[in-house]
This record gives sequence, C-alpha cells and structure tokens, in this order.
Amino acid sequence: MEIQFSGKRALVTGAGKGIGRAIAKKLVECGAETIALSRTQADLDSLKAEVPGMITVQCDVVDWKATRKSIEDLGPIHLLVNNAGITRLNSFLEFSMKDFEDVYNVNTKAVFNISQVVAKGMAERGDGGSIVNLSSMASTRALDDHIAYCSSKAAVDSLTKVMALELGKHKIRVNSVNPTVTWTEMAAYAWSDPAKSGPMLAKIPMGKFVEIEDVVNIVLFLLSDKSAMTSGQHIMIDGGMTAC
Repeated sequence: MEIQFSGKRALVTGAGKGIGRAIAKKLVECGAETIALSRTQADLDSLKAEVPGMITVQCDVVDWKATRKSIEDLGPIHLLVNNAGITRLNSFLEFSMKDFEDVYNVNTKAVFNISQVVAKGMAERGDGGSIVNLSSMASTRALDDHIAYCSSKAAVDSLTKVMALELGKHKIRVNSVNPTVTWTEMAAYAWSDPAKSGPMLAKIPMGKFVEIEDVVNIVLFLLSDKSAMTSGQHIMIDGGMTAC
C-alpha cells in the first residue's frame, strides 16, 4: 500500500530523536513538506544534515506562550504528530511534584496546546486534517514507578476522544497510537534492567518489544486518506499483550 502526502505540510514534535525523528524522515520520503520540532538544536542540526529538505524549529514545548507563537508562525499544517514525551521514574510514595508536573507539561499539556493552535487553522481553512497523538499501552496498564507517565498517557487518550468528537465536523480526524515498550533511548532508561524487562516480555505473546518502524507505519496510515473513516481510536501496538 503506497502512501503519498504530496501537497501536504506536516509537523512532528519531539522530532530530534527516536520515534519522532523516524516519523519526520518518513514523511519527507512520502512527499510531505515536513517540519521537525525539538528542544535540542544539535539534534535538529544532525537531522537537517541527513535530510536537507527538512524544516527544523527549535522550541521547548513546556513554554506555553513561546510554543503557541512558534506554531502560529509556521503557516498551514495539514498533518500533526504529537510525539514529544518524557518520563520520570519513582515509586508513588516518593514521587515529587516537580517530576509529576514535568511529565504532564510535555506529555499532556503540550498535546492540548499545540493541537489547539493547529486544529484552529485546519478548521478555518475548511480542508480538514489528521492529528496523531503518541500515547502508550501504559495508558491502560499500571506499571511500577510510572505514576506520572501512565496517568499522563491516559489523559492523552481522553484528549484524543474529545478532540475527535468535537473536530469531526471540521473534517479533522484524531487518533492515538499506543505502543508497548519501543526500543528508544527513553525505553532503555526505563527497561534496560532484565529484572524489569523480562517479566514485561513474558506478557507479550509475540515475545518481543516494538521496533520504531512498527510505530512509524501505523502513524503514516492514520495520517493518510487510507484511514479516512478512522477517528477517536487508540491503536494498540503491543504484540497481543492487551488481548491477554
């Protein structure tokens, strides 16, 4: 199945590393004029060197006002991938308010902030659009030491459904993708200890963690017209884990 985005402009947040970087590169391959947003200029510089046609924007999505201004200055966006995300690990009883706020500021509040600006532009133009939010299997499962991450991703799922409900009349589709552990730098931070990763792997019928390409392929499908009647859905990428 060939997917093409010729004539479309796409924005990917958290595009400096991992899943976001791979999505941004694939969007360029599929013909979209692609804007990669990251807080780390060095990551954007290396991405630009790899893909000269990529448009790069340095922005910390935690800064509410600066982020809105940056997004407003980008012009029309037809495809949005809210990928930026972080985690902090600690037990519930020891978790700090600062760490809790840090996770929510990136994982949840930035999704609302950026989507609101982009969706207003989509609605005003009247030509619709597609928004994909990077959530997680953790939105539906309790994980030790992940109180902020799990709950922030559950909030993303709820945002996705309400956005799909309210924006459908503007021909804007909104979906989330919810992978289990995807082997990125952030995943290695949380799951490199075999004592933790072993029991998690044992719960996945296919016996392996998710590859970045698995997520990229689903995101592109949801952005494309191939999924024209798919909205308000949470697409689990978990090797059958949630079927158990």
